[in-house]
Amino acid sequence: MEKKVMQLGGSMLAAAVLAGVCLFSTQAKADVAAAEATFKAKCAGCHGADGKGKEAMKTQDLASADVQKMSDADLSGIITNGKGKMPPYKTMSADQVKDMVAFIRSLKK
Repeated sequence: MEKKVMQLGGSMLAAAVLAGVCLFSTQAKADVAAAEATFKAKCAGCHGADGKGKEAMKTQDLASADVQKMSDADLSGIITNGKGKMPPYKTMSADQVKDMVAFIRSLKK
């Protein structure tokens, strides 16, 4: 009897962990999707809708190795504080900036 209770408990734990992972995966995709919408609204004017940059504005290809090798902290700092001609986006929450970094990472070639 005790063995069956342990097996049932183990099965319930496994199901709870699996449900949590599925929920987290869905949430992560939603966050990247939200960041993509923000990118299109605020960033695409200079960086292009696909993140490849605009030659006339001399913006970098966000999928390039130079951008992708930057740390998350560096990208977050640029988004928050701006760099060169890029304005700062201090109105973005820390979670929004984190999601934007994840979106930029998704552009990797």
